[in-house]
Amino acid sequence: MQERLVRFDWAMKKLLRNKANYEILEGFLSELIGQDVKIQNILESESNKQNAKDKQNRVDLLTEIDGGELVLIELQVEGQYDYFHRMLYGTAKLITDHMDASFNYNKVRKVLSINIVYFDLGHGEDYVYKGLTDFRGIHKNDLLSLSALQKKEFTQLKVVSEIFPEYYILKVNGFNDIAKDTLDEWMYFLKNSAIKSEFKAKGLVKASVELDIMKLSKEDREDYESYIEDRRITESSVKTSWIEGKIEGKAEGKLEGKIDGKIEGKIEGKIEVGKRLLQRGMSAEEAAEVAGVAVELLRGNR
Repeated sequence: MQERLVRFDWAMKKLLRNKANYEILEGFLSELIGQDVKIQNILESESNKQNAKDKQNRVDLLTEIDGGELVLIELQVEGQYDYFHRMLYGTAKLITDHMDASFNYNKVRKVLSINIVYFDLGHGEDYVYKGLTDFRGIHKNDLLSLSALQKKEFTQLKVVSEIFPEYYILKVNGFNDIAKDTLDEWMYFLKNSAIKSEFKAKGLVKASVELDIMKLSKEDREDYESYIEDRRITESSVKTSWIEGKIEGKAEGKLEGKIDGKIEGKIEGKIEVGKRLLQRGMSAEEAAEVAGVAVELLRGNR
């Protein structure tokens, strides 16, 4: 039996920041990382602003867990060609933003970047990826390890990679809906906004209760329905603009009759997508990101 539950992106904005619901996030993080996690704080992140820009296609949540690590959870719906670069920027900015003016390098915070994406990011056959920073010898292929002094000074460290940011990518649409383990049960929930009665993953029992649409307050239910409607309109607008721009770009390319004309037509098609998104209220930066063009090409089309 499946339950009607709210989408995880809205839950991240509205429900999971409540201390009473930490158990849900703790369960998700524990299943993903492979160890028990306790949340100490939910911190304010730059993109979590309750205003008109909530209609963007991403949401994030920043937490501090019991080991002192900073965990940034980002959820993105629409594709972004430079998303890998944004992951790197996000972790770098997080590290510098949480350092005191006079700091020693050994005070650098460990960051876990968890990226839940609903588009085909990169090229690979799996649907959950983990990224670590290791140093391997070019000539002898040995793994660079901590020295005796470093092990003595940093007793909490076992390997060098534990110092550096840790990345997780969950490609939700790549999951085939067959839950073989508890992490798959969470993938099923992220994809379908539903939890099967036989699921045993940490946090899901709590989620099945707290994220039930029918148990929301009247105010929250109205907010959720409005959010979903906004998401549908935005996704439909983006898709429509992309199709229209692609058609116009192809037509222009055919008129040129040459390879360079086709390239120009493709670029013009993307610019046309950006223009349409600007007309629908997106900023130049947001429209350029979705359309896949340089923001400078759109700034004159506000």
